[in-house]
Parts: sequence; C-alpha cells; structure tokens
Amino acid sequence: MRPTIEAMAEGDVEAIARLRIEAFFEGAGRTLGEDVAGLRGLIAGDGFEAAFVARDRGRPIGSCLLVRNEIDSPHDLAPWLAGLVVAEDHRGDGVGKALVGTVEAHAASAGIGKLYLYTWQARGFYEALGWSAIETFEQDGAPMLLMSRDLGHFTVSRKR
Repeated sequence: MRPTIEAMAEGDVEAIARLRIEAFFEGAGRTLGEDVAGLRGLIAGDGFEAAFVARDRGRPIGSCLLVRNEIDSPHDLAPWLAGLVVAEDHRGDGVGKALVGTVEAHAASAGIGKLYLYTWQARGFYEALGWSAIETFEQDGAPMLLMSRDLGHFTVSRKR
C-alpha cells in the first residue's frame, strides 16, 4: 500500500486526535478536546512546526509531527519528531516509515540538521530508519529512550 501523505488539514484533526488519544493518552487524563485544540494550534502556527497525515483512499490513517518542544521533556533539545501514530489495521504497511521520511525531509528543507525523538517500544523501528539511541532513562516510572537522527544525508534542492 502506498499512502498519500500531505500536510494535516482541519478535516483531519478529529480523526487523528482520536488515533492519538488511543495510542498515547488513554488513562493519562488528556481529553479529545485538548488534543484537537493542540493539533489545530500546530497547523495554524508559524509554519516551522508541521503536522502530516497519511491517507488511504482519502481517509486519515496516521500522522507524524515536527515540533519545537516535546511534552514534559527532561532534555533541552530541539526540534522533535513526535506523535507518530498509524491506525492498527495499517501497521506494517510502510505508513510509519513514509510519515517519518516526510517529517525528516520537511525538517531538512527548513535547514534543520538534527532531529530528536522519544520512544518507549519502537527502538528497532527507528534504528532501521537510521536513528541512533542516545540515552535510556526513566520518566514517570517507565523506561524511555532518547534517539536522534542526523539529517545531513538529505540533498535539498533550493530554487535560486
């Protein structure tokens, strides 16, 4: 399957927020309304931060973000690849890889040389995409991994 990946639009926000709540925030107290508001703020922002959505036949099936600040980060680093989520019935189809590649290319085109991310369980997935583990630590009683990706491998063509 080859998903269509585009900048997130208003019509995608609620569906993606539902995926995000289920994947990241269930039992954490974050409401659907809070996540919808956060995504709306991100797509209406200054253009540095970005949200991308993957679609299958027009239906949102995943998302990934480029953000300045990661939620409750114990590290003073920026910017971050964050919030990679893919609908369960589309996992293993290359959607996550395509979304990560889109965020990396967008960041490189904005002149960003390095990205960071946190993961709990997806170390192997990100390492296969060229990300490197930096530090394992504990946050809120759970193991966490800080990873980075040098974006120097991207060739960015610029119009003169």
